[in-house]
Amino acid sequence: MNHARSTKKRTGGRRRAVRKKRKHELGSAPTETQVGDQKLKTVETQGGNTKVRAVTTDVASVSTNGGVESATIEDVVENASNPNYVRRNIITKGAIIETDLGRARVTSRPGQDGQVNAVLLDE
Repeated sequence: MNHARSTKKRTGGRRRAVRKKRKHELGSAPTETQVGDQKLKTVETQGGNTKVRAVTTDVASVSTNGGVESATIEDVVENASNPNYVRRNIITKGAIIETDLGRARVTSRPGQDGQVNAVLLDE
């Protein structure tokens, strides 16, 4: 949804854009993190800062009752944000992944911060 002014005037006429988007108003395509050998991408953000994005990853930091353990991601089991992501093995926040420790829910945003943090599900 667009949070800008309506493209229609009160009269029903069309309101035309005053200018194109400025550099800081531009967005970027989402990084859809897939299951695979770890590949990271560094992007520049506003203010000269950087963000590390996970293009593909197979490692997750899984929080268990005994602490945090490193686990290998085997598969994406469920993804509430988009059912097609399960078929394409795309990891997003809230996705349920199959690891060697068991099923876990992703709590981080791998496309934004380059790592997968997850909480083990008790089944």
